[in-house]
Amino acid sequence: MRDYIKRFLIAIIMALFVSLLFLGGTHSEAAGTEEVNDINDHWIWPADGIISDTYGTRQGRHKGIDIAGRIDTPILAVEDGVVEKSYYSNTYGNVVFIKHPSHFVTVYAHLNRRNVPRGQIIKQGDVIGEMGKTGQATGTHLHFEAHQLEWRFDKKYALDPEKLLGKANVGESVQAGIASMGESVLAASSQLRLHQNDNPNISTPLDKYMVKEGDTLSTIAQKQNTTVSAVKNLNHLTSDLIKPKQILIVP
Repeated sequence: MRDYIKRFLIAIIMALFVSLLFLGGTHSEAAGTEEVNDINDHWIWPADGIISDTYGTRQGRHKGIDIAGRIDTPILAVEDGVVEKSYYSNTYGNVVFIKHPSHFVTVYAHLNRRNVPRGQIIKQGDVIGEMGKTGQATGTHLHFEAHQLEWRFDKKYALDPEKLLGKANVGESVQAGIASMGESVLAASSQLRLHQNDNPNISTPLDKYMVKEGDTLSTIAQKQNTTVSAVKNLNHLTSDLIKPKQILIVP
């Protein structure tokens, strides 16, 4: 009888441990999903260009996305962080690794030029380098990777960057400093810094304006005492279409 009770208690304890392990794994997976969703709300695209390759191609060996563009196109940090590595390698060419507070590491490879050294504190939208084709690159592009926790040579923790930046298919254009947020598009403050850097002699101060329900380019221009064409030029808009929560650069 005692042996039966003992075996019964052991079975209950084992079942309890298995349940706790299962619940812990489910919780971790849910927490990871929530973290990725939070990041997707505010990470910005690192470069202007056209998506030329996506995650998982080349028999699963391609652990990032490629953005093709012009030589020396500015490369932006997708989020605040600290430069973990900045060096030249035979494969990545000029490459920068940034460690973020969210415990992700992002990789910016094949740069023509690196603007930041190891240990430098980075703000979202800082220009960390320029697009190139150094290392094992067949054309001018940015190879961008995202890794949870750390970058490893086997890329065990690699994650599809489109889960963090937003979906974009091969052939679609993306814009540096833009963050995906559902159906809305938010322009990060980095774009403001780019405009000011590109125009060092600019005399009109620039500011940001978040589009509200019912806003049009005309009403926004009137509020800012400027013209529709000026707003469109500052934001590289090719149409009058704007969306709520979109952030525009305005005089």
